[in-house]
Amino acid sequence: MTDSPPIFLERTESGGVLRLAGDWRLARLASLDRLLSGFEWPKGGALTLDGSGLARLDGTGVMLLRNHLQAAGFPWQQIGLTGFAEDQLGLVRLVAERLDVPALPEPMQPGLLARLGHRVSRLAGRLPNIIGFLGWLGESLFDLVRRPAGFRARETFVQLENVGLRALPIVALMTFLIGVVFAYLLGIQIEKYGANIFIVDGVSMAMARELSPLLVAILMAGRSGAAFTAQIGAMKVTEEIDAITTLGLSPMQVLVVPRLIAIVIAMPLLTFFGDIVGIAGSAVIASSQLDITFVTFVTRLKDVLPVDMVVYGLYKAPVFAAAIAFIACRNGFAVSRDARSVGDKTTSTVVSSLVAVILINAMFAILHPEL
Repeated sequence: MTDSPPIFLERTESGGVLRLAGDWRLARLASLDRLLSGFEWPKGGALTLDGSGLARLDGTGVMLLRNHLQAAGFPWQQIGLTGFAEDQLGLVRLVAERLDVPALPEPMQPGLLARLGHRVSRLAGRLPNIIGFLGWLGESLFDLVRRPAGFRARETFVQLENVGLRALPIVALMTFLIGVVFAYLLGIQIEKYGANIFIVDGVSMAMARELSPLLVAILMAGRSGAAFTAQIGAMKVTEEIDAITTLGLSPMQVLVVPRLIAIVIAMPLLTFFGDIVGIAGSAVIASSQLDITFVTFVTRLKDVLPVDMVVYGLYKAPVFAAAIAFIACRNGFAVSRDARSVGDKTTSTVVSSLVAVILINAMFAILHPEL
């Protein structure tokens, strides 16, 4: 490193010559930056850089000098270069060329219609796979009807235990608390008008017609639907589905049909169980808060809750179950061979199942407005 000042301005009639000296590298970047920040730059005219006094130079020194020159009003393209060694001159030009590349314009954010069109396009692209999976499932069910000996009873009962029997505690807890909360809130309002007995009408009809089927379906979507996708997806990642195919078995008959049958059987039973527990929860509140005895509650329940309404809630349940099973199993087979895909498809199963349940429930409400 030389003792010369790192930068010296020699003014000329046409502008000036900026003479560089010493070490212009990363190690001295902070001190060079302070020096250039307080430097008195010439006003107007041409400027030439003289590198004959440079000892060492790297890219950071060139970038620092270029940025200060541009901030002082000297475009790099109009600055002359002289006295630089051959390798230094090549480095200066290389860094300047790279820094002069214009930044790419920020992509325009698509509008609402564009985003909607993109989503519709993606959904349309999935339709062939969805229809193909539905056809594969229909073919497997038809084969099972023709050849009942192919029914996998053991696997079906295992799934029935997991989907139905082990879900009883959480279904009981959810429906009981919903019955309690609904009865409490409704009771606060009707008690103002002395119509306490109508708590039976409101809670029983709401539980049998809407609340119990929807609560059980939401629980099944988050519990069993996610489990179906995770189980089948993990089997695909570990190539167990390929092994099943190699053995001459149908993955649809082994994995999907037992789960579909199990959840379709379990869902109405869980819904009916939820009806009973939810109404029992409301009876507890009616007895403790509204002075309606259990005998009075049950007597009123027989008069105001028609069987048709209970059946309406029950026959919605298998449709919810079939939709959840179809979405869950299809997403399981759509998993790619990595663990992240299993998580993504499991999340997609829960969201899609909830949307499907709500849409199906709305269709039932439109088709049966009299209930």
